[in-house]
Amino acid sequence: MDENKGKTPFSSFFTEGQFATQTEKLAVMDKTQSLSIGIPKETTLAENRVALVPNSIRSLAGYDHNVIVEKEAGLKSHFTDMNFSDAGAEIANDRKRVFESDIIVKITPPTMEELQYFKPGQTLIAPLHLPYITDEYIRTLLKKKVTAIAMEYLQAENGSFPIVRVMSELAGMCVINVASELLSEPSGGRGVLLGGVSGVPPAKVVILGAGVVGEFATKAALGLGASVRIFDNDISKLMRIQSLVGQSLHTSTFNPVYLGYQLMSADVLIGAVHSDLGRTPIYVTESMVEKMKEGSVIIDVSIDQGGCVETSKMTTLDKPTFKEHGVIHYCVPNIPSRVPRTASVAISNIITGILIKIGQSQSMDGLLYYDKGIRHGVYTFKGCLTNKYLGKRFGIQYRDIGLLLTSNF
Repeated sequence: MDENKGKTPFSSFFTEGQFATQTEKLAVMDKTQSLSIGIPKETTLAENRVALVPNSIRSLAGYDHNVIVEKEAGLKSHFTDMNFSDAGAEIANDRKRVFESDIIVKITPPTMEELQYFKPGQTLIAPLHLPYITDEYIRTLLKKKVTAIAMEYLQAENGSFPIVRVMSELAGMCVINVASELLSEPSGGRGVLLGGVSGVPPAKVVILGAGVVGEFATKAALGLGASVRIFDNDISKLMRIQSLVGQSLHTSTFNPVYLGYQLMSADVLIGAVHSDLGRTPIYVTESMVEKMKEGSVIIDVSIDQGGCVETSKMTTLDKPTFKEHGVIHYCVPNIPSRVPRTASVAISNIITGILIKIGQSQSMDGLLYYDKGIRHGVYTFKGCLTNKYLGKRFGIQYRDIGLLLTSNF
């Protein structure tokens, strides 16, 4: 019996059909606009993170976007220029070349020197550190007619703030490690172990805010054996955090009398309050701080929105602490920069999706018109201030971005 009978010859298998009539293929217009995206090297606030990582740049290159990265921009996050170049990015020695891009993405707000590079029609995606922002800064953006988007106010479809969420997760875990270090004698603290030992009570940690920072800080503190008190005016958040932790916690609303009483015996205070639009309210007054124990620790995570403790002043990772009324204050706005590689990847994952959306929308105006989440982050638009809080703070006329976009269309 012939074993090859009925079988297609090897050569025929690969050539079969090559001379047959082929289906006509019509040209399809590419609906993605090619963008140039600039990633400058961070030079302020002892910042170690980078806005986009090599893996994200590979994705953007697939959409025909050109990413220009300033030389050594990723070194502190342990990404080399070669890593970026291999991913398809252009490495620029000249900062001016980076700032010629359609979209500038930064981890910290641009300096006044950097703002001079901007031109009308560009888009800036960067945090809006309220204590850092000045009247001159805002007026320069308005004069340059830059569309400025605050990272921390970008909203997802479910109303959450994705960048705030992921950075809050990191900050919540980092602050407990920081608190443990600052309580030690070499750091000028009370010489207290956060979790205590047999026969010695644990340290007392008071957390303001039952959001994501509060959640992860609570988990980390309880994991080390600390005693935790949580304050928030949203009862549903307090119920949620108890459910997530899986045990009964000391919780309360922001009652100033009870809060002041708890702070007198607290070893650590963590301010983890977030504002959706403007400055965070002050819940801890200077008189409350005066009554805290000598060598206790305040970590104000809310400092990037002004802080929730009256005595807080912005610090940097180079000089992260100061003492006020004998209490150690740690008010670093970029706490996740302590773990820059993890933080950079987390931010890059979110920003990449937004950049792809911009390209697919053909224009920034079109994206803002249909995407309320990104629109929520805009604070200057074509020479107009669109953030109500900033308008009141600096005495500049505020305009509703929805009305501006409608009039343009």
